[in-house]
Amino acid sequence: MEPVIATTNKPVQSSDDPELSLRWSARLSLTTRILAVNIVAIALLAGSLFYLDNYRDELTHERLSQARLQTHIISDALNLQTPKNREDLIVSFATTLKSRLRLYDASGEKIVDSFDLAEPSYRLRDPETQPWQKDVARTLDQSIEFIVLSSPITAFEEPEEDRVSSWPELQQLSETKRPNSAVRYAPDRTPVIIAAAHIPSSDHFLLLTTNARDITRIVRAERSNVVLVIFLTALVSILLSLFLARTIVRPIRKLARAAIRVRLGRAPEITVPRMPGRRDEIGQLARALADMSGALRYRIDATEAFAADVSHEIKNPLASLRSALESLDRVDDPDLRKQLLDIANDDVRRIDRLINDISEASRVDAEMARTRFERVDIGKMLDQLLAAREQRDTNESVKIAFARPGRGVATVMGDDDRLERVFSNILDNAVSFSPEGGLIEILATPDGDEVVIQISDTGPGITQEQRLNIFKRFHSDRPMGEAFGKHSGLGLAIAKTIIEGHEGTIEVIDRPDGQKGGCFEIRLPQAPVP
Repeated sequence: MEPVIATTNKPVQSSDDPELSLRWSARLSLTTRILAVNIVAIALLAGSLFYLDNYRDELTHERLSQARLQTHIISDALNLQTPKNREDLIVSFATTLKSRLRLYDASGEKIVDSFDLAEPSYRLRDPETQPWQKDVARTLDQSIEFIVLSSPITAFEEPEEDRVSSWPELQQLSETKRPNSAVRYAPDRTPVIIAAAHIPSSDHFLLLTTNARDITRIVRAERSNVVLVIFLTALVSILLSLFLARTIVRPIRKLARAAIRVRLGRAPEITVPRMPGRRDEIGQLARALADMSGALRYRIDATEAFAADVSHEIKNPLASLRSALESLDRVDDPDLRKQLLDIANDDVRRIDRLINDISEASRVDAEMARTRFERVDIGKMLDQLLAAREQRDTNESVKIAFARPGRGVATVMGDDDRLERVFSNILDNAVSFSPEGGLIEILATPDGDEVVIQISDTGPGITQEQRLNIFKRFHSDRPMGEAFGKHSGLGLAIAKTIIEGHEGTIEVIDRPDGQKGGCFEIRLPQAPVP
């Protein structure tokens, strides 16, 4: 049963590739097209039946030519014989050629007939006495002759009065004196060859007739072989078509149904078959659709979780803001009113910060997909970032030491602004956890086909449990004494998304020197040598 696809009233713009679009066969299923292609090949093979009709005509023409030559030779031989020996010679020729020879005098009367002198060398068969298979063969003969527009051939009948005037071939011979021949069909549609010749010395006429059943037998045998080949070819073709339909059409239908269920359903258990046993294009399509479905489900789940987290995070400052504003009308003490206003202002700033960070986090994925990467010198970029931070005095009392790599040594392909945002977020996090007068160390160096950047601080460090959660959205584990609400908990989540968009990794490790503190290690693919 075919899946029912839900439709909407929303207009859909067509984006079909003209090279892939179908015209007259667009409404046909793939199975029908496979069968149609194979049927066309069989039809071309069936055209050989019509070639056999031409083959029969060539055999007939060749036999007519032989009959004219035979009558010419017999007439010359009779011309040299006495009337007494003619009958014996006619019987000999008729027996050898399996023909009927008749001799007519100048007045047109029959004077010799080999069938009267000896046992008939052939007999015309009555189709009424033949089995039904012969009727089928004759019907097939007539059908093919009708399709190929063969010239009509008249029926052969023995004349009631056997004389020259009863035979068109003899009448023509009396005018031209040249041997001629013709073909007619016996009652069972086998060819009867007729040839006539003139005997000059006696002014007699010779008529040869023979039932060339071998022509029909040869053509029908070849036709039977061709029909058998066509039948076997058709059988194999149908089996191959069904095999193709099973191995191509059925998997595609299954994938289409799964894709429709993914589009219409909300159940998380909907899966697209991966078909791991198939290594062809359909297997690749199945795995691509399965991966796409998984990625779509992951994005949907992530979006739903993100929306729930956003709702939760905004509700807290909104509740505080509402409480402060509601209490403001009932408080007359100026100091208390000022305190409530300060709380309201902090909540407003916190909401504004949340909205900006949420907006950044929600669009970073889409923007990364559209970003065109360029060569970025990590050493130069970090130099500029540290200079800007020092100018803005955002490092507070913390010192930053940067072991700058050589020019062009630590170069990656990426988005300069996005990568700068990553390092800025990590430095902000390191500054907030570092003690007064602490030291942050930055190291950037190539490692094989990667560039490794390590940012180490002298803070309390990050436990193994925390290392699994700090990159989650809205995770906030702030140092003691920091004012509440100064961070949204999205900075490291945004950094992780940007790094993964650059096909890199970011993780927290122990400091390489074994001292107390945390260390963020970022690995990015090194840019190829220009």
